[in-house]
Amino acid sequence: MVGTQLNWDEYATAWARLHGGFDPRAAAPVVRAWLRFAYHVGFVLGRLRVGPTPVTVVGVLLCACVPLFAVRPQDGPFLAALFVLLAAVADSVDGAVAVATNRTTRLGYVYDSLADRLGEIAWLVAFWLVGAPGALVVTGGALSWLHEYVRARAVSAGMREIGAVTVGERPTRVSVALAGLLLAGLTGLIEPDLAAGTITMATAVWVLLAGFGLGQLLSAVRRALIDAG
Repeated sequence: MVGTQLNWDEYATAWARLHGGFDPRAAAPVVRAWLRFAYHVGFVLGRLRVGPTPVTVVGVLLCACVPLFAVRPQDGPFLAALFVLLAAVADSVDGAVAVATNRTTRLGYVYDSLADRLGEIAWLVAFWLVGAPGALVVTGGALSWLHEYVRARAVSAGMREIGAVTVGERPTRVSVALAGLLLAGLTGLIEPDLAAGTITMATAVWVLLAGFGLGQLLSAVRRALIDAG
């Protein structure tokens, strides 16, 4: 029944069904703790009758703040990193609200995916503003977009699961954005010109992981679709 609150086990089962059978109860301790944290926040918001869509909107607005704060002198990258973290929390919580309150919809899934892509664009714009080369930034964004596009098309073509958990998944992008901005802030305190070099290295890591992850996914998709006949 729509709007019914789910307990943790029910939530984990429903979450796994929406994520290719990946059971959060069997995840690594850090991942499991993060997902359980999102569940508890989502449960509370559900009790307060806050829907998933407002949380998604808040997440997009938080992402939009990342490039705005990244250009501030001295503390800019630190503030940008903080907003990446807050946006990542919102991104986990909006889905948790939907699952915990049994209000998942196909339209909500589309909104959430769109919000993720817009957020990542904002993070990469922040990378560029801090000093990363534009071509490298665009390459990172394109590879990450292809990663999600290939998986979506593969599911439409008949792949029943997520294909593979690659090194280029959304949590990896969050980690690179967060760590890259923090390190750029730290090195910028030592020498302002070092911030640009540091964020360039972070962007290069994003590109490498996104490219390798895309290769992993293409291989898994090929196997899955061939096996599906």
